[in-house]
Amino acid sequence: MPSTLLEPCEFREEIRKSRFITLAAPIDSADQAMQFITTHSDLAATHNCWAWKIGSQYRSNDDGEPGGTAGRPILAAIETQDCDQVVVLVIRWYGGIQLGTGGLARAYGGGANKCLQQAAKRALIQRSEFTCSCSFSELALVKLRLADIDGVLLDEQFTAQGVDLTLAFSDAHLPPFQQQLADLSRGRILLIPR
Repeated sequence: MPSTLLEPCEFREEIRKSRFITLAAPIDSADQAMQFITTHSDLAATHNCWAWKIGSQYRSNDDGEPGGTAGRPILAAIETQDCDQVVVLVIRWYGGIQLGTGGLARAYGGGANKCLQQAAKRALIQRSEFTCSCSFSELALVKLRLADIDGVLLDEQFTAQGVDLTLAFSDAHLPPFQQQLADLSRGRILLIPR
């Protein structure tokens, strides 16, 4: 099951006098990935190579290293670790000894792999969105039941009659959750697929 990082992480190593710092972080969008790369890149470094992946979208960059020796190995590490919604930036300070194309690929991919291996992760759960309405007095219990199934409250709008909610949770929880809401509200709360 794909996972993402709980928080940003870092891995440092020296390979034949070149210093490498690998930074990885969870992301929600391509813009957020590029912002992370821009913010954390070191302009004094020799190379700032990176890759990110969100679902079927992905990008990588060799930043002046020979083609395919940095960005692709970083992306391969993301995929090998079964990560998604992740950005990885590897910063290199050249130490005077050339690593060759194989050595570069091992250094960049290996650093990304080690960084992601040590990172705290959480599983990405495929969730479907639903809307429903409840009374003010039922809201706390609906939120509690939603938390019990690892669901997410996407939006709540207060109206004169109660609260309109937009929820997201795993399809596997739909039948029991619908039954809980029906029991809670005497059948008034209905989940409507969005």
